Amino acid sequence: MLTLSNLKPKIKKLPRVRRGRGLGSGRGAYSGRGIKGQKARTGGNIRPGFEGGRMPLIRQMPKRKGFHSPHPRSQIVSLGLVAKIFADGATVSPKTLTEKGLIQSNRQSVKIVDKTAITRKFIFEDIHFTAGAKEQILKAGGIIKQGKPANNV
Repeated sequence: MLTLSNLKPKIKKLPRVRRGRGLGSGRGAYSGRGIKGQKARTGGNIRPGFEGGRMPLIRQMPKRKGFHSPHPRSQIVSLGLVAKIFADGATVSPKTLTEKGLIQSNRQSVKIVDKTAITRKFIFEDIHFTAGAKEQILKAGGIIKQGKPANNV
């Protein structure tokens, strides 16, 4: 029976090597540091990325011009296009937009733009809007449900 008292590690751990404890130990004298040099000294070591004085690889790479945001931008969908493709009372979400081929990925946030007047009612889930688009949706009697927190808008 397996209990907490008889648990054992899968692989037996080797004992910790005691360095600098006499010549007979096999790890005495220089303690695996070799003779002299920067790395033999106490606290002496080279910083990460140091390549022995030559021009480091990171500095050989060209810089990119301008500002490049690390955050992906929202995928833009026109309200008029949604009105053409979806039926009255349909649920519009990133998943349904992907199925209809209006967006490429439902992992990225979606933003509905355009002030086109619509007559159909839609239920929008987890989608962001411009002020004009939101106004037109609510005027037509649509419902807006926000599940996820707003990001990448």
